[in-house]
Amino acid sequence: MDTSQLLKGVLDAAVLAVVEADDGYGYDVVRRLRQAGLEGVGDASVYGTLRRLYSAGALSSYVVPSEEGPHRKYYGINDHGRRLLADQRKAWTSFAETVQHLLDPAEPLESAR
Repeated sequence: MDTSQLLKGVLDAAVLAVVEADDGYGYDVVRRLRQAGLEGVGDASVYGTLRRLYSAGALSSYVVPSEEGPHRKYYGINDHGRRLLADQRKAWTSFAETVQHLLDPAEPLESAR
């Protein structure tokens, strides 16, 4: 299955979850997503997602000087981002349960219990 379309739908939640665990700069977030199993995530997609989430007020940012190269812009989740991530977690859980039930009708829906 080509998971690239699935990834597009959950990239915001994945990025928020990564920076919830620890602030990170662009490539660090990419690396952590890939280490978590999202090997197909593109650099440009993550950088764009970070900028969009920042513009939407879900992330804060700060610059850390570097003696070995350009300064790094770090992103961290804020209260708005935490609320957004909580909503996305609920939506993902419901969606995943529904799809799992469709794929395996013997699997009961958690929400139906």
